[in-house]
Amino acid sequence: MIRTLQLIASASLIALIFLNLAWELWLAPLKPGGSWLVLKAVVLLIPLMGILKGRRYTYQWMSMFILLYFSEGVMRAWGDKGMSSMLGLIEVGLSVVFFFAAIGFAKMTAPPRATFN
Repeated sequence: MIRTLQLIASASLIALIFLNLAWELWLAPLKPGGSWLVLKAVVLLIPLMGILKGRRYTYQWMSMFILLYFSEGVMRAWGDKGMSSMLGLIEVGLSVVFFFAAIGFAKMTAPPRATFN
């Protein structure tokens, strides 16, 4: 189950990176020819190795950081029109999948806690 959660988190993070690159460079950039918002995909490269290697700490902080992408997706799905709105919905979906996979991975890899009776 831990390996499955790691694969789901890794796949959704990689898909989110490619989505953001394609979105801001070709599919529906804010400006014709691309925009500086493409850098939001580069930011996702920072935790990628930690996610791929299964580092619990990376999963913990990324579960909170991914909420920025969720928020952006919600706002662009709601406020934009056409292709950008659809891409916002996809971003929301990918960030939700990553969030729950990361939370599950962090919970299942937590060290056992001492109980006091």
